[in-house]
Amino acid sequence: MFFAIAFGGALGAVSRYAVSLMVTGFYGAGFQPLATLAVNILGSGLMGVCYVLLSAGLISSEPIRGVLMVGFLGALTTFSSFALDAMALMEKGQGLLALGYVSASVVLSLTGFVVMVMVSRALMGGQ
Repeated sequence: MFFAIAFGGALGAVSRYAVSLMVTGFYGAGFQPLATLAVNILGSGLMGVCYVLLSAGLISSEPIRGVLMVGFLGALTTFSSFALDAMALMEKGQGLLALGYVSASVVLSLTGFVVMVMVSRALMGGQ
């Protein structure tokens, strides 16, 4: 299973980089957020397809799930895992918890990023 995830992860990471190169090559370096948005949408859409296939029993092999869902899509974008978790909560009838999860994920992740940028800069003497 570790090898399956590592293999899928390598393909996902390289795919993410390729999308980034294509977008910035076509639009310019200032459009990097568009590349990130593109992989988030693509990865989440593909996770939706995998979710349906898994639910229908068409993906039943753990190594295949590991390559596709955990490895490839996890490396392409963790946003796909985020979308899967939110959908699973909603389908369990836990809409309020899903809303809290989505809100907390976005707000706390951005907060963590900003706080650690400030801490890192302070530790480096304000650079």
